[in-house]
Amino acid sequence: MPKYKALRLLLVTGAAALATTPALADDLREALTSAYNTNPTLQAARATQRATDEGVPIARARALPSLSGQGSYNRTLKANPNSFLITDWSTSVDLNLQVPVYSGGSVKNSIRAAKTRVEAGQEDLRGTESGVFSEVVAAYMDVIRDGAIVGLNRNNVEVLSVNLSATTDRFDIGDVTRTDVAQSNSRLALARSDLRTAEANLQSSRERFIQVVGNPPVDLAPPPPLPGLPETPDDAVIFSLENNPDLLAARERSKAAAFDVKVAEAAKKPTVSVSANGSRQEFKGSFLGTNEVLRQANTTAQTGVTLSVPLFQGGGPAAQTRQAQARESATLEQEIGVERQVIASVRSSFASWRAANEIIAMNQTAVDAAALSLEGVRAENSVGNRTILNILDAEQELLRAQVQLVAARRNAYVAGFNLLAAMGKADADDLGLDGGALYDPQVNYERVRGRIWDWDRDPDPQAASTRTVDTPAQDATIPPTPRP
Repeated sequence: MPKYKALRLLLVTGAAALATTPALADDLREALTSAYNTNPTLQAARATQRATDEGVPIARARALPSLSGQGSYNRTLKANPNSFLITDWSTSVDLNLQVPVYSGGSVKNSIRAAKTRVEAGQEDLRGTESGVFSEVVAAYMDVIRDGAIVGLNRNNVEVLSVNLSATTDRFDIGDVTRTDVAQSNSRLALARSDLRTAEANLQSSRERFIQVVGNPPVDLAPPPPLPGLPETPDDAVIFSLENNPDLLAARERSKAAAFDVKVAEAAKKPTVSVSANGSRQEFKGSFLGTNEVLRQANTTAQTGVTLSVPLFQGGGPAAQTRQAQARESATLEQEIGVERQVIASVRSSFASWRAANEIIAMNQTAVDAAALSLEGVRAENSVGNRTILNILDAEQELLRAQVQLVAARRNAYVAGFNLLAAMGKADADDLGLDGGALYDPQVNYERVRGRIWDWDRDPDPQAASTRTVDTPAQDATIPPTPRP
């Protein structure tokens, strides 16, 4: 089934948003590409898949001829005095060729099982890609959210500092009481505490971004809209049942387990093999008490067919078959378990995404209303109808609404991407990432599936992911907003 390509629109839909960002700004596509090329979790998953690929040539090796040789050289250091013929030295060379003809279906089904597990592993790799990308999106949006919250809290501290200064001046002329000054001072102290907490959260989010992406965030641009989101949870579930990588991998493992049962049953069947061997022997010796030297050499060769018919094996093959059947049963149950998990994840992500979008609208209304309320309270305070505490409460209510709006926007985007990932629409091929050709696990499989040379090996492994030990510790500095 061809993959759904809706997320390729990320580049197009994000172009307008990115056009006004600073030259040094990072965008979400760059972060995803960096993680795709350098994330250790993803690199390890690719290496694991390459190991899975080798299961096919390992299984196929049992169907191919095998050739072995043996040579020996013996020299007599002390002869047996009772021997009539004393051997000075002897040599022998033996070659043996074994060709399997029929194995009861064991090799054929082992190869099928190995190929099926390769397909399951490729789906697992898709799932790992989606999981890493979900982490990148969450880390990206966390940095944006926490940076915005730091900015809001810093602005709040500045406002409360001015408010405290003004309240103090009014106290000096007897316009307000000491209680008003104390309330202003208390709110400023709490605002500074909240700012410090927000700064620590921003530092943690930036460090998490480095862990996942591999480089520090600079000035993150707003993310592009997410296309291809479903209209209803049922639409999302229907699509996920055919495209979720975890579910597809579980289905392939169930098929592989069925082949394992056939492999176990093959132990009860006859096997046929053809063999051929050749031998050359040569020795030199002499007869006891004479000077007559004897030197001989002979060469032999033979071939044959071997039929092996198991008659009784103590119930071992039957036990192995039952064991394989039990494992197949386990994979079938696990498949249903994964299906349940996928359905729950899709529905939960859909609900979170839909709720987050509704919360955005509500919080936007709250921000607008709180801003209007603060303006009115300040105006009424100037004519004596409102107290300093009323102003402080209005400012706090506005800040709370602004923080919740920022968090809701983050939650909506992350929930939307998680929904796409659960549906199987968020792997590298779907995203259409820049930065070179995508990693194709099928390329390595095709490379190794037919190799039969015993001395073949790949180069020594080298880490492909990047280290972050040289990245500086992050702070809560927020880049200034560029002037238009």
